[in-house]
Amino acid sequence: MLLRIGLPGTRARGGGGRASMRESGAATGTSPWTRSRNFASGAHTRRLGAELGKSVVYQETNGETRVEIKESVRGQDIFIIQTIPRDVNTAVMELLIMAYALKTACARNIIGVIPYFPYSKQSKMRKRGSIVCKLLASMLAKAGLTHIITMDLHQKEIQGFFSFPVDNLRASPFLLQYIQEEIPNYRNAVIVAKSPDAAKRAQSYAERLRLGLAVIHGEAQCTELDMDDGRHSPPMVKNATVHPGLELPLMMAKEKPPITVVGDVGGRIAIIVDDIIDDVESFVAAAEILKERGAYKIYVMATHGILSAEAPRLIEESSIDEVVVTNTVPHEVQKLQCPKIKTVDISLILSEAIRRIHNGESMAYLFRNITVDD
Repeated sequence: MLLRIGLPGTRARGGGGRASMRESGAATGTSPWTRSRNFASGAHTRRLGAELGKSVVYQETNGETRVEIKESVRGQDIFIIQTIPRDVNTAVMELLIMAYALKTACARNIIGVIPYFPYSKQSKMRKRGSIVCKLLASMLAKAGLTHIITMDLHQKEIQGFFSFPVDNLRASPFLLQYIQEEIPNYRNAVIVAKSPDAAKRAQSYAERLRLGLAVIHGEAQCTELDMDDGRHSPPMVKNATVHPGLELPLMMAKEKPPITVVGDVGGRIAIIVDDIIDDVESFVAAAEILKERGAYKIYVMATHGILSAEAPRLIEESSIDEVVVTNTVPHEVQKLQCPKIKTVDISLILSEAIRRIHNGESMAYLFRNITVDD
């Protein structure tokens, strides 16, 4: 579907200062979040002066995705709103085909609004695999996208994969506000990093809330940085001549100490912060160790609540009291399965980003409360 946005026009440069109206619209995919029209409805739609446009996305009987644009988009700025449900590959193909359809229909600019960027976890080389996130960035550029709005990329360096502008918005102001308004006696809380990798993010939260900081460290944690690269090249060769002084030094095996908590959580509220909650086993294990160390209430907060597989059941049966995520990823079903899951709405910042990009305004205002570690 297309979402037409009748925003105020911008002044044309040169030509005697005549006013020039730039038309804009937004195409939404068929993922659950956009089908429910949480973003393109209500106050946000009225704020943008928008209405749903005319496009059709469906699958053929053989599984192929077909996109039809039902109205002219020539010379317009088009925003494709696509969240990523559990069927990631279908959503990605839908986004690529819609972008290419708009490109061939002569849209002026095609901006993708992708709150959770898929394949962002595959942004580093592991074994003899591939950097899939870089591949997806190239595919989006080839399909015709000229700009992307996203939220809390898993690695900030991912922005360098793209050949066009990427606005990486942050959810931390919304989550900080939730802590201050919805967590009773939050002044008695301590911010917890589930692993040393998340220490900078946790420190950023702790400094702005003026709270203590704790870090979980030990052998129970298996993070991306700890994964073995897996390559053992070059292979062994026969009759090789080894020159003195050219032998490679042997690498010491990485060993972790027993799991422990660095910091005092006794008699405190523990708030674990991260960017993604997918498989929750590590969060459940962290909650158990925090309980053992004396924390009397445990919250888990993250931007993207993917909550795959048995996550709702594991959360419900765990020591975690509440899981707080934003609505960048559809998780209505998981909320029905687990009342502990709470949602923070971030559609306001996305609609404001759309308005500013269309009008050619600065995006600095949306980053005014952001630190480099968010």
